[in-house]
Amino acid sequence: MQRRTFVKGAVAAVPAIAGLGTTAAQSGRELQPIALPEPRKAGGTSVLDALWARSTIRSISSEPLPPQVLSELLWAAFGVNRPKALMLGKPGRTAPSASNSQEISLYVVLPDGVYLYEAVPHRLVPIEAGDFRVRAGRAAAVKAPVTIFYVADLAEYKLGDGQPDPHMGEPEVQKSYYYADTGFIAENVYLFAASQGLAAWFHNCDKQNTPREFKLRPSQRVLFAQTVGYPAKP
Repeated sequence: MQRRTFVKGAVAAVPAIAGLGTTAAQSGRELQPIALPEPRKAGGTSVLDALWARSTIRSISSEPLPPQVLSELLWAAFGVNRPKALMLGKPGRTAPSASNSQEISLYVVLPDGVYLYEAVPHRLVPIEAGDFRVRAGRAAAVKAPVTIFYVADLAEYKLGDGQPDPHMGEPEVQKSYYYADTGFIAENVYLFAASQGLAAWFHNCDKQNTPREFKLRPSQRVLFAQTVGYPAKP
């Protein structure tokens, strides 16, 4: 399917979130939760094709992602792919985490504000209105349509019955876990981008201002960011 055809169909099917390219300040409205379209279970290229195509592309267009593409991007990153995993009774996700702690949160920066991705029920919850793309810390990312900020919550490393790792409360162990788990999610994003002809770029970010502006809790740590969009035309 050609990209332009798919874009037209996706926007028409979900008119409630077709205005993702308009900032809240421009529209004079408050941010509202965004119910994402159901992700498809088929389509794109094969895993092998995506691996061959995977690359970091830093030149990204400002063209907004259609709702369906945004939905599938976030689902591929860290969405629910089975109702219950073996550990801790939580739903299974598309990326693994230490003892299924699911300690990584995806804060999604769109042109109109910051949202938190909730895998259940697959939606974006507004955190703060405004254009915070500058917090990506990269000039080339300021006009991109989507940047995902990876945030670890140390409070999710719970010790208790059935917990197989007695060292989960140790800071250095936690650090090794959340860096590895972020890498799993980021690679999902890279492979999805490669399968859909998107550009993706994993990079550092502004860790000084982001915690306050994203209203993070003391137990949360800003780690990295990943910018996604269509490749910029030469």
